[in-house]
Amino acid sequence: MSTTAESLYARDDAALGSFSIRPLDPFADAELLHGWVTHPKASFWMMQDASLPDVEREYMRIAAHEHHQAFIGLHEGRPAFLMETYDPSELELVGLYDALPGDVGMHFLVAPSDRPLHGFTRAVITTVMAAVFADPRTERVVVEPDVDNKAVHALNEAVGFVPERPVRKPEKMALLSFCTRAQFEAATGVTGASI
Repeated sequence: MSTTAESLYARDDAALGSFSIRPLDPFADAELLHGWVTHPKASFWMMQDASLPDVEREYMRIAAHEHHQAFIGLHEGRPAFLMETYDPSELELVGLYDALPGDVGMHFLVAPSDRPLHGFTRAVITTVMAAVFADPRTERVVVEPDVDNKAVHALNEAVGFVPERPVRKPEKMALLSFCTRAQFEAATGVTGASI
């Protein structure tokens, strides 16, 4: 696990305490990530059979990519979720929709836990969205979860996402959905603000 102390974003959740986001270190965080992405509850992440070197390589690839970033989310100072952002005009959704200036693609994964906290995943996605909107250049967040991932569709709706349409990606049939800053703020009452 990385000892990186640099926090890029932080917020306090009234019910669940402090959340923060730091850069991901592909080497130092690989073992932690391996446990998360290969866990049975992470089936929609599509890395169930990944080895530790596979995970290291994937996050080294992301770290080196100009249009893709990965971050570790912390809850009360402990690693608790993975966050990725990407430019949908360059990755993932190229040719599947007309990207607009200010569009940011997003993925998130909550770490498996033996002691789930009520409302935790919603607090995580709220933190992720607030962090993405903390960048004033972000106008809209774009997601493309698997059409069968009903749990994430409900979470997306709770933070303001509106489904557009299914799109066929090489690895899955996805539900293309969008959330503007105004939709996020109206749904959650949270504004994106950097620390």
